[in-house]
Amino acid sequence: MRAHDVVILGGGHNGLTAAAYLARAGLDVLLLERDDHLGGAAVSAEAFQGVDARLSRYSYLVSLLPARIVEELGLEHELVRRRFSSYTPDPADPARGLLVDRDADDAALAAAFARVGAEADVPAWRELGADTARLAALFPTLTEPLPTREEARALVGDDRVWRDFVERPLGETVDARFTSDLVRGVVATDGLIGTFTGLDDPALDANRCFLYHVIGGGTGDWDVPVGGMGAVTGELERVARAAGATLLTGTEVLGASPEGAVRYRDASGEHVVAAGTILANVAPAVLDRLLAAGAPTPAPAGAPSVAGGEASAPRAQAPFTEDRVPGVPPVVLERLRHLDAPEGAQVKVNLLLTRLPRLRDPEVAPEQAFAGTFHINELASQLEAAFRAAARGAIPDPLPCEIYCHTLSDPSILSPELAAAGAHTLTVFGLHAADRLGERFGADELRERLQQAVLDSLDSVLAEPIAEVIARDASGRPCIETKTTRDLEAALAMPGGHIFHGPLSWPWAEPGGALATHAERWGVATAHERILLCGSGAVRGGAVSGIGGQNAAMAVLEARG
Repeated sequence: MRAHDVVILGGGHNGLTAAAYLARAGLDVLLLERDDHLGGAAVSAEAFQGVDARLSRYSYLVSLLPARIVEELGLEHELVRRRFSSYTPDPADPARGLLVDRDADDAALAAAFARVGAEADVPAWRELGADTARLAALFPTLTEPLPTREEARALVGDDRVWRDFVERPLGETVDARFTSDLVRGVVATDGLIGTFTGLDDPALDANRCFLYHVIGGGTGDWDVPVGGMGAVTGELERVARAAGATLLTGTEVLGASPEGAVRYRDASGEHVVAAGTILANVAPAVLDRLLAAGAPTPAPAGAPSVAGGEASAPRAQAPFTEDRVPGVPPVVLERLRHLDAPEGAQVKVNLLLTRLPRLRDPEVAPEQAFAGTFHINELASQLEAAFRAAARGAIPDPLPCEIYCHTLSDPSILSPELAAAGAHTLTVFGLHAADRLGERFGADELRERLQQAVLDSLDSVLAEPIAEVIARDASGRPCIETKTTRDLEAALAMPGGHIFHGPLSWPWAEPGGALATHAERWGVATAHERILLCGSGAVRGGAVSGIGGQNAAMAVLEARG
């Protein structure tokens, strides 16, 4: 049986990051990927038959990838900063909307807010920017051993900011600071992308999501990867291979053991390999299934331990009861009781257009509105109504959506002919499309219903039906691709279609949290000392960041001295 220093389960961006770091350090690294290509959710693909356009099929923007990882690994991808932060038409009157221009002076910003009757919220908007800059002081810690909660609080350096964004439900903070329903929604969506929760949920899931959305790079900017997301993972693959890592595709992992054995199948049959350490670049729920399936042969005795001591079992969470959270609506309380069951709540729609659609707003050009994040039906009140509808198992009507146009920042993903003809891509992210909807509808019907909900939501604020500008593929079919949570689970093995592999964690160690082992110090520990998390399920996982992979690699290298 072949033995390796490290075997990595899964070839997403975090697995590639870990492989690159560890191979560069001289370790024998084997990475196993089920698909026929690497990259996981961070890939580019020609989604439409006979159309030369490479879209970011799943993940699509970059914020949390630290400069430290880029520099240490020598990555050569390029990111483009977007001038316009967002555009939000008023659902009650789409002929007016809030355009937030990063280059606007104070007078222009005040005028933009006045257009939607939100001029009173301008001071609070500016204050929010200053407060999130304080939170961004935490960003450098993401590539260091976990700070304690008190150390993190000291880095933020402002008790009011800490209370408002860490200890108090996000909805309460947003409501206290802003008067406009529209502005509240613009702020609140950063707490809901990929997270199925209510804004006033005492579990603070929205707060954790919000924190990660506003600290990236120390600025909170979400940038466009030139060439699409595949360009980022392509660079990670390049440096991992150059360092000597063995990266195998078409290899389905069938089981693993706490002793360090991995069983997998490829075109030639089943195999078992031994690892000093297993890095799980899969969701924790998937790792549990692999451990239950097992592997028949243990790793050789004496393989280096990463834990540096006894492995610590996961800490049990006290159940949520009416006594613990009095006054919480039953639908929220029921969700709190099932935090261990990952449930995604989004739908992703990719479109290729012959041109950008016209807006109802005469003062904003489509090239401005679609260049940043285009918020549709995302008033704070609409977000809450959508959550309540989805919690009941219904498709929200209207469906809150966010859009951005990759090609306005980077036309390189289109052929020269398509670019010259004025074609553009749109990426639509629909919120609160909960995985539980799959219990009511079959996979195909769910996809069709959610796709129509997205198109209806877009049409509610456009001056023409979006269908009139959707391009056609080589067979005459509309160039529209829809991915539900069920599609994500089938294609990417994300349980419940949860894009973060489960609820996000605070990026620090809570009081009483175990920090005795290398794996615990880096936030990548499991109940087994030879097995570490290296993906989005790690303490600081989620989004395209490479942080989970870097943290796992650092734990391995520390353990080896």
